[in-house]
Amino acid sequence: MANTEKLASQLNECVEKHDFLGAFTLIKENQEELAKKLQSSGVKETLKSATSDRLILSFVDGALFGEIPLDKALVALEKLLSFKLGSLVLSKAWGLGTVKKLDYFYKRITVDFTTKRGHQFTYSAAVDMLESPPEGHILVLRQADPAHFEDVLKNHPGEFVKLVLKSYGDMPILKLEDICLQNNFVKSANWKAFWDAARTELRKDALVEIPAKRTDPIRLKASAEDYGDGWLTAFSHETDPKLILSSVREYVQQGRFKTADEETKAKFKERLSFAVTAARKVDDALYARLACEVVSLGFSTPSAQEMRDYLWERKRFVAAAAQLPSREIGAFLRFMAHDAQAKAKLYAALGDFCFSAVSEIAENFGSENECREAFASFMKQPKAPATLTTLIVGKYEFFEQWEQLPSLITILTHAIALGEGRQSGETLKMQNIVRRLFANTDWLKKVFERLNEGDRALFFERFQASIAWEASTHHAIVVRMMKIDPALESRFVKVEKKKEYARITSPRSFALKKKEYLKLINEDMPANVKRIEFAKSYGDLSENAEYQYAKDEQRALMQKQSLMQADLEAVKPGEFADATLDEVMPGVTVVVETKDGEKVWSILGEWDNDLEMGIISSKTRVAMNLMGKKVGDSFELPDVDGGVSFASVKEIKALSDDIIQWMKVPEGLAI
Repeated sequence: MANTEKLASQLNECVEKHDFLGAFTLIKENQEELAKKLQSSGVKETLKSATSDRLILSFVDGALFGEIPLDKALVALEKLLSFKLGSLVLSKAWGLGTVKKLDYFYKRITVDFTTKRGHQFTYSAAVDMLESPPEGHILVLRQADPAHFEDVLKNHPGEFVKLVLKSYGDMPILKLEDICLQNNFVKSANWKAFWDAARTELRKDALVEIPAKRTDPIRLKASAEDYGDGWLTAFSHETDPKLILSSVREYVQQGRFKTADEETKAKFKERLSFAVTAARKVDDALYARLACEVVSLGFSTPSAQEMRDYLWERKRFVAAAAQLPSREIGAFLRFMAHDAQAKAKLYAALGDFCFSAVSEIAENFGSENECREAFASFMKQPKAPATLTTLIVGKYEFFEQWEQLPSLITILTHAIALGEGRQSGETLKMQNIVRRLFANTDWLKKVFERLNEGDRALFFERFQASIAWEASTHHAIVVRMMKIDPALESRFVKVEKKKEYARITSPRSFALKKKEYLKLINEDMPANVKRIEFAKSYGDLSENAEYQYAKDEQRALMQKQSLMQADLEAVKPGEFADATLDEVMPGVTVVVETKDGEKVWSILGEWDNDLEMGIISSKTRVAMNLMGKKVGDSFELPDVDGGVSFASVKEIKALSDDIIQWMKVPEGLAI
């Protein structure tokens, strides 16, 4: 009790002296005791009584005392107090920024970011989204000393990566790449060269642990390992196969294994044997990596053949290759291909392997006739594997002397087919590579140099007939081909461009859409903001389901608002005054003859639809198939099950009075 009275006396003294920081410090240091004695609202009133500064008073109000737990309100207030004019702040979304304005009236903080000037945050948003950058943060370094920043980036890429890790924490290579590209540290085109140079440096750094998998994090250690008795003892008791492998590789990389005594080597042999057993039927890629390590260190337990036999079963070697880091696939395949029979097994699985594995097989065994025959066998199939097709068309100078392969025009036909339609997974990656090749003028020129006149024509006509490529890309490639070989212009087939119609809808549908939009921004979105604020009162936001649901709803509402606003700007209300009866277009009624009899539709604008009155949108599949058709023309008529039949246009008529009346704005609405 005496301590509580003393605390109350000290707080009163701070209030009388208008010592806000003194009162705030006392409350922070004694918050557990105050939480029992005072409500958060009492703490709030005490703090407000200790200052007359309008900005600080607005910060106290913005810290949500009484709405969230006291400790969280104090953290929020401390963060708000750290925001001073000119101070640096860090946002995950926008990067580094400078506080430009503190508005106590509207309770907003304005920040200038490099990519977005004058961005405003409410106090609650600032608490959630902004941090004071830690000392030595790489973004602060770039701003404070750009010359030093550029020097480290250009001449010491390994040190630069360590700066990124110190600033953002341990992370996988993919995230490192993402951060470097997002912050414009490195250009996308230069990333591979930058990372190769950085990795070379980092592998020599005892403080950095680079993972074998791109999905595992690069780790920055506090201190270097001494690999003494303590390290060996800890290693002898390690049970995680991944950590056993990384420890072994680390030890070998430091050059210590060569000089290790027999007792130490025995420990490595025993732990690796344990790790191989632990990875069995759990992680095929890890098993493969451990097997390669066992063999490379000269250990005989487990035996190389035992490990190979396990990987041959159920084509585990294929799954392992797909999951291995690219730089380890070659060693793994060489381990598996220990004799002619084993190589034959690899060649038989060419169609199942990932791209990196296929590439390594060509690189390692391509001088052997059996390997070339296997490649040729797959490429002579009606549908060649995407990986082999991509590899051969991308590196044809490497394969040009492989006499067993089919002709270049056959391989290019496979490549054209690969570029068509929708793909997924590994095939989608191959499709994207092939599409980029076809868009590369230098590659096309080299291809044309290798083709005779007849094959050039075949290649051009086959590609021109491939309508499943993206239209603008397809047209650009056709034009490039004709520039490379002007003789192909005589084989160019002009495609009649489909007539485009203005984006229009009836006044009725436009008014209804506008009403829906106004409800969204005036009712739905404000109601969501209230739900978010209310959900915050439940406590810890990371485990607050109501808060998460409300935030998810907010994102959906904002996306909907953005799409609706764009639609309202693009689509105009109209009464189809320009419609004629020469052909089917928006603003006409069409009678069609189907296998089941006549059907009548009135085609209006994008948002118009009333099945009872026969009104359909111009964006429906039926309407789009009808556009431009004249009386007597046939068209594809889709059914509800996804099938298609043919129908014909029997009559094109003007809209009826009922339809014209339907299009008018309903009473009480305005456009």
